[in-house]
Amino acid sequence: MPVVDPSLNPASVAVEPVVADPPRRPRRRPVRADVLAIGAYALLGVFVCLNYWGDVQHRVSSHLPTDHSWFEWLFAHGAYSVRHLENPLFTARQNAPDGVNMMANTSLLGVTLPLAPLTLLLGPQVMYALYLGGALGATAGTSYWMLSRHLVRSRGAAFVGGAFLGFAPGIVHHANGQPNFVSNFLLPLIVVRVLRLGEPGRWRRNGIALGLLVAYQIFINEEMLLLTALACLVIVGAYAVQRPRAAWARAGTFLAALGVGGGLALLLAAYPLWFQFNGPQSYRGLQGGVFHSWGEDLAAFVTFPRDTVAGSEAVEQTIGLTEQNSWFGWPLALVALVALALLVRRSRAARIVAVLVVGFTVAAIGPKVRFNGVETAIDGPWAYVPDDLPLVEMMMPTRLALVVAGAVGVLLALAWDALAGGRPPVPAPRSAPERADDAVTPPTPRRWLRPVGYAAVTLALLPLFPRPLPAQHVDPPPHFITAGGWRPYVPAGRTLVPVPIPSNVHGLPTLRWSALTGQAFPIPGGYFIGPGPEEQGMFGAPNRPTSTLIYSTMDAGTLPPITAEHRRQAVADLRFWRASVVVLGANPDETVLRDLMTALLGPPRRVDDVWLWDVRGLV
Repeated sequence: MPVVDPSLNPASVAVEPVVADPPRRPRRRPVRADVLAIGAYALLGVFVCLNYWGDVQHRVSSHLPTDHSWFEWLFAHGAYSVRHLENPLFTARQNAPDGVNMMANTSLLGVTLPLAPLTLLLGPQVMYALYLGGALGATAGTSYWMLSRHLVRSRGAAFVGGAFLGFAPGIVHHANGQPNFVSNFLLPLIVVRVLRLGEPGRWRRNGIALGLLVAYQIFINEEMLLLTALACLVIVGAYAVQRPRAAWARAGTFLAALGVGGGLALLLAAYPLWFQFNGPQSYRGLQGGVFHSWGEDLAAFVTFPRDTVAGSEAVEQTIGLTEQNSWFGWPLALVALVALALLVRRSRAARIVAVLVVGFTVAAIGPKVRFNGVETAIDGPWAYVPDDLPLVEMMMPTRLALVVAGAVGVLLALAWDALAGGRPPVPAPRSAPERADDAVTPPTPRRWLRPVGYAAVTLALLPLFPRPLPAQHVDPPPHFITAGGWRPYVPAGRTLVPVPIPSNVHGLPTLRWSALTGQAFPIPGGYFIGPGPEEQGMFGAPNRPTSTLIYSTMDAGTLPPITAEHRRQAVADLRFWRASVVVLGANPDETVLRDLMTALLGPPRRVDDVWLWDVRGLV
């Protein structure tokens, strides 16, 4: 296949192909523009997380507080695994006694394990906020490097493209509690290697580099890796259609390098992947295919996203609370269409970007076409995709719009570079006569067009400037927990049962008890995906009678009649959980929960700032 010098983004993108070995360039230190760009991205990452830094110990995402707490718990898990030299692919510190398959969940092991020393030093709350801003800036930085070294000459063009790829609306939206979807700093490097696999004489080196990058990305975010692979497939296919002879000439080298990379990645990740699908607490798909129906609303492509200067929370009441993966706003959508119309005849990279934009926009629609919050009777492309298709069954169609966002980021860089009259950073000698419409550099723009073009791109992007992520206060764990007052009550092999028991709906504060104590004690329940009926995945642990009773009492706000059967079930559940102590801290439902647990287990003791039931004699 052809050698291509690509550009890239958080979801991968198209680039201009190189048909012969590029001349070697002397190593150079980063120029001042590079330093300024990286510094600007870092400051923007801090700015986006500003609301957390105001009180980092007591604030979580107000959009996804459960996911925020889960990722704090993940940082604690990485630190615990390193400190105790335990298998990080599985944990029994949550969902005791069954445990959680960490490979079958979003676990971010590629980040939490190497950062374990910092987590032990700073704590998971600080580490979460620090990493979140850093990941946003790092993705913008690697995208800038990719664009400036391989696609555009203008540093300004690379800066604009890199900023959009790192802080695109969909990426900032996922920063609300989902740092795995902003951790895209390896994806530009992966796309570069894919598009250089046909480079003569370097198939082994390129294949090994690709294999190492892919293996590492598996431990950061497999879904973004899959989206990148799909985008790369489209890019290579689109290039081959445009230049079939060049593609055929490099096919052998490309496939050899691809075999090396795929083989190495499989070798390095074979056991973790086997563990993910066959290890303890693994599962097959999700009950009801809950994600399969989440398509992108067509109106979302021209709507301003919530977390930007032009956005508003009110729009979610119309379009809904699905993920904001496109949400470009109408000015950027208009500028992108105009840029494509002007560049598509002059730039092969722009033509490949056009294929990505059209193809993945259609693919992101989902099983039914929706417009402005209304589901129409028109079938979308996912209506023809089986709900139980392996791997695909867990994909959200709307997330395919992240590839569109990546393509738009590259298009912005191409357009800005064309206005600047830039040329590719590495001139590619032609190996055969080519048609004029294959030229990679558009003609120098007319004098009046340059300021108009710059103004159009700038004005389209300004409304998308991100605001600090919304955050809310969360109460700290009880002093009894943080000071270690629980230790005399929880011997090895036994669990501490917090009330309410953590789940994907209830018990957010009690899940943080585990995270903020370094997972010092195991707990039942939790916030994860595990096997349910027929081994299909479900959110949280299967409810037992006592946990169901706790949740229903919280929802009703009143104490139901308690029978002898309820008390018998409570003892049976405590035995299953291997409980040694039940703990109730400050909670909006504290009074009714204390009455419930008293009716089940007898009068509690007041120890420090919690209500405590010592159940070692019962179980």
